[in-house]
Amino acid sequence: MCGIVAYVGQRNALDVLLNGLKRVEYRGYDSAGVAVLNDGHLSLLKAAGKVANLAQRVDEAWSPDLRDSAHMGIAHTRWATHGPPTDSNAHPHLDGSGQLALVHNGIIENYATLKQQLESRGHSFASETDSEVLAHLIGELYQGDLLAAVCAALQHVEGTFGLAVMDARHPDMVIAARRGSPILIGLGAQEKIVASDAAAILTYTRQVIYLDDNDIAVVTPTNVDICDLNRFPVARETASIQWDAAASQRGGYEHFMLKEIFEQPTSLSDTIRGRLDLTLGTALLSGLNMTPREVVDIGRLVTVACGTSLHAGLVGEYYFEGLADLPTDVEQAAEFRYRNPIVTSRDLVIAISQSGETADTLAAVREARQKGALIAGVCNVVGSTIARETGRGVYLHAGPEIGVASTKAFTAQVTVLLMMALKFGRCRRLSRERGMELCREIQQIPAKVEDVLAENDRIARVAEAYAGAQNAFFIGRGYLYPIALEGALKLKEISYLHAEGYHAAELKHGPIALLQPDVPVVALANDVPGKEKTLSNIQECRARHAPVIAVRTRGDDGIDQLANHTIEVPPSSALVAPITTTVALQLFAYHVARYRGCEIDQPRNLAKSVTVE
Repeated sequence: MCGIVAYVGQRNALDVLLNGLKRVEYRGYDSAGVAVLNDGHLSLLKAAGKVANLAQRVDEAWSPDLRDSAHMGIAHTRWATHGPPTDSNAHPHLDGSGQLALVHNGIIENYATLKQQLESRGHSFASETDSEVLAHLIGELYQGDLLAAVCAALQHVEGTFGLAVMDARHPDMVIAARRGSPILIGLGAQEKIVASDAAAILTYTRQVIYLDDNDIAVVTPTNVDICDLNRFPVARETASIQWDAAASQRGGYEHFMLKEIFEQPTSLSDTIRGRLDLTLGTALLSGLNMTPREVVDIGRLVTVACGTSLHAGLVGEYYFEGLADLPTDVEQAAEFRYRNPIVTSRDLVIAISQSGETADTLAAVREARQKGALIAGVCNVVGSTIARETGRGVYLHAGPEIGVASTKAFTAQVTVLLMMALKFGRCRRLSRERGMELCREIQQIPAKVEDVLAENDRIARVAEAYAGAQNAFFIGRGYLYPIALEGALKLKEISYLHAEGYHAAELKHGPIALLQPDVPVVALANDVPGKEKTLSNIQECRARHAPVIAVRTRGDDGIDQLANHTIEVPPSSALVAPITTTVALQLFAYHVARYRGCEIDQPRNLAKSVTVE
């Protein structure tokens, strides 16, 4: 959530900052702002709305000399938490002197107490945010040493932060810090870029340092010094980002979401490549760092995740129990943390997060570690906090995902969980022959997804027929039940159409009362176990005059007589059907949103990476 960019070096700072903000727009935001230092003077501009609004305001308000000669600055895109999206609530925020500016991601949980104390000492505030309180606190504690002031202020803070601080009295210095909200530092020969997202820096460098929790960095054009809150020096390794800026461009597609849907044959091939052993009929997942004996000793799996990743975990539950005889619980990550879960040393907790920064999932990881469980991460972003803190796991290798509504990361998550279940199953119960058969099935997944994508135009026509609906139901059974949840989530995320996913058997236990001619039902009726029961549910919907869109297996033409419209997917086993069906529903949601004229890549109120609780 939100985006931070800070620059110190020899380039035109404003160009770097605005370019960086544009690169992180996909994360979700509702206002933007920038501050630059020029000849010892701090200049600040903020604007509600898009980065384009801010850029226009910069062109109108700042002279060419100011715009071209500043070589240091900080910038931010805000996702509103404390106070609505207004100019005054946008970042950066100033301290009482007007010489110190701060940008902040996260939530200061004790801001109200701090604000009351500061007001009692004469401070006045220009915004409703928690972040401005931190700027004033640092300013009050400043006595000539900016690092000392930041360290002292953060000692009083309860909550999370990723922040960058600059001060007109300290040219060529930015202070960066993190706790629970990602911060990285891009390294150039005579320049440094602080950011919350790698996309902001890829135009300039791929060499980065990732800060850990409670790290504070003093960043100058030539150096990065990192310490903890007590100013004890710490060392952090330099990492290399493996994807480039071109990967985060639309590449001729109308939207990032459509591009990423169509990238799935490639992204899934990258997820699978080198990870299948057809001779032994198993998966090669070295990042798990578990011997067969250790796998056998696992007593239970617990998956922790949020949103789309939670739905992937629900599919994984079927995989792990069906292929590996492993009892599996799927937990909403926030609930896991706060309900004092029962976890033992024989439990393996799998944390699933596209970004690897999801606050609730990271908190669940830390709670599981405290209780002595084994932990593994399933993440897409190399170097992310969850990837580093779990110490073992599997990267998705899906490439950068810019669209807020997850597509290729979800199918990669499901595919990784299938390969994990294959590996665990071969250690516990699966025969070599069954393992080899499953390896071949997994190898065919990219081609089957390509087959679904060929149905794009037909799916668009189906979507057009229902773009005017205000409510919809998705129903499925077995492996397809979580996909009904995911299909409904995709539709509501980007089209703002109210949609609910249900187990098909649950439809008659209440929701059926809402069925009527203007409430379509998307029924997942693939030719896999459970289909006959789902067909009966379709009949129940039709009897209430609700239109039915059936996802069916190609060649299963009998369903056409029961449904108003059908969407075809290629034949597959129940293990692969969740992936092909998901892609079809992604296309359906995309086209419904397109016909409704919605802002698909940056849906209102949503953020790509949820780094606050």
